[in-house]
Amino acid sequence: MTAHTLRVLLVEDDATSCMEINDYINQLDDVTLVASTNNASTAIEYMEKFLPDAVILDLELHQGGGDGLFFLAQLQQLELSKHPYILVTTNNSSNITYESARQLGADFILAKYQENYSAQYVVEFLRIMKKVIFSEKQKIASEIPAAQPSESKDKRLIQKIQHELNLIGISPKVIGYRYLTDAILATINEPKTRIFKVLGEKYKKTDASIERAMQNAINRAWRTSDIDDLLTYYTARIHSQKGVPTIMEFIFYYANKIQNQL
Repeated sequence: MTAHTLRVLLVEDDATSCMEINDYINQLDDVTLVASTNNASTAIEYMEKFLPDAVILDLELHQGGGDGLFFLAQLQQLELSKHPYILVTTNNSSNITYESARQLGADFILAKYQENYSAQYVVEFLRIMKKVIFSEKQKIASEIPAAQPSESKDKRLIQKIQHELNLIGISPKVIGYRYLTDAILATINEPKTRIFKVLGEKYKKTDASIERAMQNAINRAWRTSDIDDLLTYYTARIHSQKGVPTIMEFIFYYANKIQNQL
């Protein structure tokens, strides 16, 4: 994959269309399909996980779940670092539906009933738009102020931290999720922070209970998450004989990873 490879998420419930789009993309070296689903809710999860450059979105997901308008509405609620180019495909001919899709963020709409519609046409349309898509991403990045208020900076860091935790299956429902988020943020902002003491004072808990909750959250992820996800998103060597990262290994790994991303 090159630096200018267009990363695409396909949201489509027609098996034949999925196969044709996938087969055509597989012939190209400048476009890759990061994921495919026929379910709007799953598509939102994939958006957070893969952050694609573009989405091919079918408005009608009769064989899956939800619909394209639901996906667009949910997408607006996500605080993503970048929003994808949305190419809608549909059998619907309603102008009201079209306008609703546009107001919810659709960039372009292709009618499936038009004479020249095909999987190749859809993908080639995105390839034509690729330069615009990437230039828009660069424009957004350049518009981010170099110096931002501390509160705004911390908010962005927390979003990145929690995105990373979600990727390896650490659930927001477990207590350690909050503690790990705060610990990684504190380490980014001040590497020599006495983490357990700071968190203990914040949450009115003992150092031992803070430590135990964080290690339990890590242990649970390594016990229940897909091993491929762990190997993909946590690439540091694990020194612990137990086969899972220690708390400090985990915290410093993500503090360094996120700092490098920034």
